[in-house]
Amino acid sequence: MASQNRSRAFIAILSSFAAAPVAAQAPTAAPLTLSFADAVRVAAGEAPAVTVATLRTTEADARVRQARSALLPSISVAGVWLNRTFNTQSLGIPFPPQFPLPNPVPPFNNYDGRVSASQTVFDWSSVSRVRAARTQADGSRAERGVTVEGSALTAAQAYLRAVRARSVVAARQADSSVAAELVTLAQARKAAGVSPAIDLTRARAQLVTSEGLLIVARNQLDRAHIDVSRALGLDPATPLTLTDSLDPSLGAADLPGDRDAAVTAALANRPDLRAELARGAAARQTGSAIRAERLPRLEVAGDYGVNGLTVPSAIATRDLTVQVSLPILDGFHREARADEQDAIARESQTREADLRRQIAADVDAALIDLRSAQAQGAVAAEQLRLAEDELSQAREQFRAGVTGNIEVINAQSSLIRARDTEIDARYAAVTARVSLARAVGVARTLH
Repeated sequence: MASQNRSRAFIAILSSFAAAPVAAQAPTAAPLTLSFADAVRVAAGEAPAVTVATLRTTEADARVRQARSALLPSISVAGVWLNRTFNTQSLGIPFPPQFPLPNPVPPFNNYDGRVSASQTVFDWSSVSRVRAARTQADGSRAERGVTVEGSALTAAQAYLRAVRARSVVAARQADSSVAAELVTLAQARKAAGVSPAIDLTRARAQLVTSEGLLIVARNQLDRAHIDVSRALGLDPATPLTLTDSLDPSLGAADLPGDRDAAVTAALANRPDLRAELARGAAARQTGSAIRAERLPRLEVAGDYGVNGLTVPSAIATRDLTVQVSLPILDGFHREARADEQDAIARESQTREADLRRQIAADVDAALIDLRSAQAQGAVAAEQLRLAEDELSQAREQFRAGVTGNIEVINAQSSLIRARDTEIDARYAAVTARVSLARAVGVARTLH
């Protein structure tokens, strides 16, 4: 009897531990309800990483305007008041005696107001730099696409881990219910004198094991909810209610039907490939801009204003300049910069070719994983059905007194493994669909 009381107390302690995370994290506000599609949509549009990537595209567009400014008019307005003295001897020019000047010359004022303007007429290097900046901005938008795809994938994977953890919790709860029923049955048979005490001990040991596994499963579920919150940029303490489960329809996306079409779509959709193409094009255009620095540069500049010792006596003056400049030699610095850009362009071409092969490999691997997961799902479902039948038959034999409960415990252990295998198979199938969407470059369309 003392042993029985100790076992009951230990089970009660384990049950309180299992309920502790829920009690400790009792929500203080209404939980956020999220479907799988909602999580992907929020991550693709509002995750902190996406916001940062969007700001980087804004920076790149601003750099385009900065490069374009070299081709646009420049206008400035200036006003100057000057009070000065000077010594004629410091000029190094002897003045004739008929022009006696006090030395030093007494202080005098000078007023000058002026409007200046300049306009580049021809500068092919600046034109090429604008084109390179535009290409770099396109690359920045492609990099944002990479971030969007990555954020959507991260949120999708976190959501799937959470719903898998929830399925594991449900399985462990079912295991605990079966174990508790076995304890009740063993107690009744022992009280009736038709079952030895070891059957009751085995049943209690199985119940304790089930309760311990339930604690672990609930802990993993709580941690998975935190991962979902972080993937969406939410407060980790936000209570979440996930509406989807590991059913066959989860993880669908806008995907082509066959392998060749999927590879073609991936080559067209993958933002990392577009980003690499933009990097190579920007390097080539930057090299062209550097070489264009050898060409003449034509600029028109002028100013108009008034200048005098007093404001009323100021005299209008103007200046008009047409300037042509042609660089000759800069210590071969220009050639070295052009060679650097050529090397960057060739490096980008190598990465592009390898990335195209990697994209095809990603699609093939995802299709293989998907077919394998679907086959594993059918096997796991049958294994689960047989394990449930085995447990049912073992319990009937134990009730009838044909065997001890060791067969029931073995059957229950087999059922635990079968449930885990079936959950893993469903999780693998959904994960493979998500991986295929990522390989094709449409992770943001997951639903």
